[in-house]
Amino acid sequence: MTTEKAQKIRLQVALDFIELSRALVVAQAAVEGGADYIEAGTPLIKSEGLDAVRKLRELFPGRKIIADLKTMDAGRIEVEAAAKAGASVMTVCAAASEGTIRECIEAGRHYGCDVAVDLMGVSDPVACARLAERLGAAWVDVHCPIDVQMQGGDPLAELREIRAATGLTLAAAGGLNSETAAAAAAAGADVIVVGGAITKAVDPRRATADIRLAIDTRKAVATELFKRAGVENIREILQNSRTANISVGTHNRPCLADIRPLWAGAFACGPAVTVRTIPGDWSKPVQAIDVAKPGEVIVIDSGGRPPAVWGELATESCKNKGVAGLVVDGAVRDTADICRLQFPVWTKMVSSHAGEPKGLGEINVPIEVGGQRVFPGDWIVADDDGVMVLPRESVAEMANRAAHVLEEENRIRTEIRDRNSTMAVVLNLRRWEKKGMTPDVG
Repeated sequence: MTTEKAQKIRLQVALDFIELSRALVVAQAAVEGGADYIEAGTPLIKSEGLDAVRKLRELFPGRKIIADLKTMDAGRIEVEAAAKAGASVMTVCAAASEGTIRECIEAGRHYGCDVAVDLMGVSDPVACARLAERLGAAWVDVHCPIDVQMQGGDPLAELREIRAATGLTLAAAGGLNSETAAAAAAAGADVIVVGGAITKAVDPRRATADIRLAIDTRKAVATELFKRAGVENIREILQNSRTANISVGTHNRPCLADIRPLWAGAFACGPAVTVRTIPGDWSKPVQAIDVAKPGEVIVIDSGGRPPAVWGELATESCKNKGVAGLVVDGAVRDTADICRLQFPVWTKMVSSHAGEPKGLGEINVPIEVGGQRVFPGDWIVADDDGVMVLPRESVAEMANRAAHVLEEENRIRTEIRDRNSTMAVVLNLRRWEKKGMTPDVG
């Protein structure tokens, strides 16, 4: 184990931006907050090239600069380029050929650049870590990829096993924050790599300081953001998100068509209790209140037209039961009372007249509402913009991607305010306009 590793656990900020100007602002704040190492992330290098490394070396001459190239081939030339640009460390994928990894290490010795072998995506990370050590690598990276994080993957799952297998510098990366960095340190990481919990923070200097404190004290520092959902905490993540975040995170998935909130400011999230009935028949909708558990959302398909299947007395019952909200592809009535009770309701229409409780229909069956299929147990998130359905088999990923979008937007909002600027300028939209719009001829 190296002397450097014995001194203290290092904090590395991963600058996974695509705009160098934004990355440099956060890099400065992170260094002020206690970051030891600065990483030019893979998106930044793909966007800005190794000029990103050159600029970081210019601004931080005494810091270790990591070029996260994730090399898969042509190891010698990529190490040479990274080293000449000012990188102290470059990364090669463990999934690359043994020849490529060896070429990176040999070139690194020649140009004075350490090589980190990233274990992401390999079937036997322990064996790959041992191979990296035999070949002479300086680091191994235990990396939970962002797309795996979105599905609830644990960035610390492999850490202890790999720590026991190698004496190389061990870097842990992937979804770490001020609540989990201490656990990564306790599990044996020599370098804690943090991206979004710093780069998307409203105050990246403070966020870095909190993570530094957590590492040094081995005690978690609470955070409201930068968490990812598993089955146990989906509601916590979704309550911080909105339908617009979910839409952006799922490639602009739409809300239910033509279904709007009854009053401004309403919000609800929870698993769906589904009801199929005919227009005006309010028997099954009312019976669904007894089926629903606290925190669930009743979703009714009543044919998309009047008469109403819901009113004030049903709403009173829901308030008593702790039901989170109601979605109706059809009509409701007693709207003044529902608004007074502040019970969250989304509906296609309002009608003063109701029908009779004939008892036709079913509870907890697949239904179609607002043009989309809804199954029992699918999650519902509803707000002023509409109602979003999150299928139960993908709710964790959708929740995590929504949280990611929310965090990115929080950072962009801060930059707009701090720079007294505009969204187009901060995001450099002109640079990213699609090129080659004229069709090919021939």
